[in-house]
Amino acid sequence: MTDTPNSASMPDNGESSQSRRIGQRLKALRTERGMTISGLAAAAGISSGLISQIERGNSNPSIGTLEKLRHALGANVWEFREAPKPSTEPAFVRRATNRPKIVVGTYGFSKELLSPRNNNELRFMILTLPAGARSNETLNGPGDKGGYVLEGRVDLTVGDEVARLDPGDSFQFSSSIPHHLENTSAETARILWIISIREAHL
Repeated sequence: MTDTPNSASMPDNGESSQSRRIGQRLKALRTERGMTISGLAAAAGISSGLISQIERGNSNPSIGTLEKLRHALGANVWEFREAPKPSTEPAFVRRATNRPKIVVGTYGFSKELLSPRNNNELRFMILTLPAGARSNETLNGPGDKGGYVLEGRVDLTVGDEVARLDPGDSFQFSSSIPHHLENTSAETARILWIISIREAHL
């Protein structure tokens, strides 16, 4: 996924809506921390112009760019999707109607958060990979990742090894090893994705 204005990350107008939400949240997070655009740009190592484009909803940032921004802001990537909301729900519950979702890549590859809170050391979500989709940008770091294929077929590459995974197959590996997923089939694939993290960036 590239940081280009109006890049096609989804087959419909969902990307522009997501871009606006991310832009609004970025501006709110920056303002809450008393940072200027130029200050955030310097801290994140990206241009002021790109931050301005993102805040105006004219650019859908890549996962790599969000990672730089979240690090500079002391946030995690899901905070770009939703603001913390007061809730009467138990802290251990996330309702199906209240799942934040981020769409990345040129084929509508999406991540839907299932975890009830975003500050724990265990994170789990549903990944959806339409036909031909690939997770070009994955965040590596200390911890472990694992998952279970709910439907469809995907190729999982971890380091130099590639595994073809079918429904019912599961996996686990160190998240410090470079890795990516690819759906080479003609059908949509869905994966339960689990992350044990040692830094709250995902």
